[in-house]
Amino acid sequence: MTQAKKSSPNLFLLGLRSIVFFIFQVTTLFIFAPLVLLSFPFSYSVRYAIASTWAKLVIKGLKTICKLDFKVTGAENIKGNGIIFCKHQSAWETFALQVMFPQQCWVLKKELLWIPLFGWALALTQPIAINRSKKSQSFKQIIEQGTDRLTSGRWVVIFPEGTRTAPGEKKKYMIGGALLAEKSGYPVIPVAHNAGEFWKRNAFIKYPGTIQVRIGEMVDSKTLSARELNQTMQNWIEGQMDLISNKAP
Repeated sequence: MTQAKKSSPNLFLLGLRSIVFFIFQVTTLFIFAPLVLLSFPFSYSVRYAIASTWAKLVIKGLKTICKLDFKVTGAENIKGNGIIFCKHQSAWETFALQVMFPQQCWVLKKELLWIPLFGWALALTQPIAINRSKKSQSFKQIIEQGTDRLTSGRWVVIFPEGTRTAPGEKKKYMIGGALLAEKSGYPVIPVAHNAGEFWKRNAFIKYPGTIQVRIGEMVDSKTLSARELNQTMQNWIEGQMDLISNKAP
């Protein structure tokens, strides 16, 4: 079991750091989002490079301002491209995955694209924006657009729980990502982390420490059914969560 919060800074210091980070995050967003929009005439690679630069700056800002770092185990398992099954506890992983993996797109709820500036820039990175209330349509979209993105050489990021879960909370993994793997033939790779213990969902305060990230071995989707793949990913990710979670309040 890892030791998360090695120090306990007072609430004032935590709040001050979080305010400074928020200002940094918003300021850089208002710089990079327009740049992504202005890069519309250029290639996807150019637009993605600009967007991912912002994500990497956010991660650096967290380390510098909030003293929140991360440690990765299993980076050597990242080969070629495939489908990422990632634990979803925080906003942190949406930025950090862009540091750990090459070009990628995300399966996300289409409502995010309606957010002024941020959502408009996000749309230009070609995410797979689904209507979660229409499951059969969403699965079809994930398979069709996901296969297209994979064929182009990108990774496809799936948060199989569908929403952020609090530390210690477990939800059923949805089948969409596994169906994409089964139909496309691309491998899957699991990612577990305990970011929710430091940057809680819907929370303003960011706690200092080191987030533990574990990346598993890539699994050949051609040897398993979608249900078997989904269960394999869930077993591995949740098993790792039991090992790295602090279970601290």
